[in-house]
Amino acid sequence: MGTAPNVRVIPAKPKETTAGNPYHQLRVAAYCRVSTTSEEQQNSYEVQMEYYTDYINQNKEWTLAGIFADRGISGTSTLRRTAFNRMIRMCQKKRIDLILCKSASRFARNTVDCLEYVRMLRQLGVTVIFEKENINTSNMDSDIFTAY
Repeated sequence: MGTAPNVRVIPAKPKETTAGNPYHQLRVAAYCRVSTTSEEQQNSYEVQMEYYTDYINQNKEWTLAGIFADRGISGTSTLRRTAFNRMIRMCQKKRIDLILCKSASRFARNTVDCLEYVRMLRQLGVTVIFEKENINTSNMDSDIFTAY
């Protein structure tokens, strides 16, 4: 009996997460908007920002990519919504994987804008979750967002 057999240890594969990279956390952002500067709306604005910051930070598989918030800006157009436009640019640069938003009407009041942005984000691999409507754009195979 000579030498011991040569044993090669193969480590277990780590659990895959985002983009096939086992060490990549999901980069999550939130979009908040209030359309007026009334005291009630301002309170909602602050509450939304606090809620999403805590919610994202509590999930161990997520990393906070940013809280984007426009205050006192109408949702009928994206032209003057600087935070929204900054968030979209970050998505185009592949810095955001998931966007959380209270409702579709907070994301955009203009239906055409909403559909176009959701479709564009889906093509970039970015999911949008509208909490009020319980819509997760990653779970939609054949839907209004792709048919439009």
